[in-house]
Amino acid sequence: MNFATVERRLGPDPKISMVGIKKLQPGFDAKDFLARAGLGKKILNLKKTEVAYAQGDPADAVFYVQKGRLRVTVTSASGKEATITLVGPGEFLGENCMVSAHLLRLATATAMTDCALLRISKAEMTRVLHQAPELSEMFMSFLLTRNARIQADLVDQLFNSSEKRLARILLLLAQFGKESKPETVVPKISQELLAEMIGTTRSQ
Repeated sequence: MNFATVERRLGPDPKISMVGIKKLQPGFDAKDFLARAGLGKKILNLKKTEVAYAQGDPADAVFYVQKGRLRVTVTSASGKEATITLVGPGEFLGENCMVSAHLLRLATATAMTDCALLRISKAEMTRVLHQAPELSEMFMSFLLTRNARIQADLVDQLFNSSEKRLARILLLLAQFGKESKPETVVPKISQELLAEMIGTTRSQ
């Protein structure tokens, strides 16, 4: 499945036209594209606790995490905050902007460590996904993996004990099961945040 297939199912973004858009040069390299600033791209360096984007901001760009870890949260009308996920190097962030219906950010992304992010405008991301199968496949793989993670999280919340949910979260934080070598030490995270992520209280 490529980006064009997904766009046919979701419907094209009326604000973005591919007519007259500059074509990519031969020899396009996805890793190089995600490593440097350029047309429609810029690198953002965030300090711990700084925000990449906030809930309610315009959803006009995708972010690629080059370094660091961020926490993605949502806040209810009553002010209650919940953690959706944590993202780290090699992952995309704010990808919902690629769906036409999402004009505003549905969540807030906050740096948990010093971070380096590549901000890619929606127009530039659309252009490259149409023209570069390598990046399109990488992006689709990420979306499918995240979708599977969301489904697994739901099953975890519905059927597993808090102890099993905690064990799963710790394994995920250590990047267990990824192609890259798992971390030997789980990133430093407060007990309150871990409790929030598994849907319980600290005392439990």
